Amino acid sequence: MSNLSLKGPLFDDDLEIIYDGGVIVDRESIVEVGKFSKLKKKCKNVYEISSPHVLLPGFIDCHTHVCFAGSRSGEYAKKNAGISYQQILSEGGGIYDTMQKTNLASDKELKKQTVNRLNRHFFEGVLTCEVKSGYGKDFDQEIRILKTINEINSENPYDLVSTCLAAHVPPNDKNISSQDYLKSIVKDLFPQIIKDQLTNRVDIFIERNAFNINESKQFLISAKENGFTTTVHGNQFTSGGLKTAVDAGAISVDHLEVLSDEEIKYLSRSKTSAVVLPGCSLGLGLPFAPARKILDAGCQLAIATDWNPGSAPMGDLLIQASILASNQKLTNAEVFSALSFRAANVLNLKDRGTIEANKIADFIGFNISDYREILYSQGKIKPTFICKKGEVFNK
Repeated sequence: MSNLSLKGPLFDDDLEIIYDGGVIVDRESIVEVGKFSKLKKKCKNVYEISSPHVLLPGFIDCHTHVCFAGSRSGEYAKKNAGISYQQILSEGGGIYDTMQKTNLASDKELKKQTVNRLNRHFFEGVLTCEVKSGYGKDFDQEIRILKTINEINSENPYDLVSTCLAAHVPPNDKNISSQDYLKSIVKDLFPQIIKDQLTNRVDIFIERNAFNINESKQFLISAKENGFTTTVHGNQFTSGGLKTAVDAGAISVDHLEVLSDEEIKYLSRSKTSAVVLPGCSLGLGLPFAPARKILDAGCQLAIATDWNPGSAPMGDLLIQASILASNQKLTNAEVFSALSFRAANVLNLKDRGTIEANKIADFIGFNISDYREILYSQGKIKPTFICKKGEVFNK
């Protein structure tokens, strides 16, 4: 997956395939990639996979909400019966419901539920995962969630990238305006996050019943002034979030289920990446983001799960990406890039996403002889071999 462009369309003929491939690893890093028959002569310790396997870079899920407690299966049934996501949220359900359940969960239970999700993700090939806060009913709870994410990161083999999403929805308190709430995040929450080094990333949900364009842009500017990398939930139900993200210099704009050709052109002239979330489309019955148009316009594109208890409860990155590929006519090269080095770029990680020298030794193996079988099986074939920072894990 090396030497491929960060932007625009890719073709399967662009993929460099090494048959009889091998990788030399020293501690956590890749030293050399080439023919196994030649490389093994340079090594004292050799791990040989005798059956046919396809080796890929470890997957990177660059947009999730997996640190939460409880379930919203009742709401899912309501949505399938025709009640809209926005109506449920306006009535105090949705995100507010998960905030309440997360608040009531003990530290131990919250951590256990989150680790269970991340362990499943890891053995399905996701070796690096972004995890947002956003289910705290107040700033103390937001801090608690970010600390939980960081604790899990320090105790487990996978790498987590934390993001502050205190600007998920306004407080369910009519005594404070959404604009004043955003100002209080900047004034009261940011200093504590910086002091405790809990994250260097900040997100905001720009949408009806969340935050409007003007207040969101000012918030993003303030976040950057405080040294944070910014990202945006935008264009999920209505337009406007994309332009705000680009104008504020956000590293990515995520969702994009509602997107005009003019907005795609605007995105293509920027350094902001598009992150599409097919799990949300499946969970809410929405159209898929126009990934084909986004790529053909020369934009950067990553694919992530949006794993959360409300709109994207499945959390299976490979199944979602495979379904999106069929719907949007994406090549294998485009999908695997969107799950590896292009997703790494969204998280500003330069040390992973490809199998080449001087990168972290993160890769996964599929027990097949043809890489095209992976998307052909629509996500049902899972990795049987996992190497995380040079350490081999088998199911």
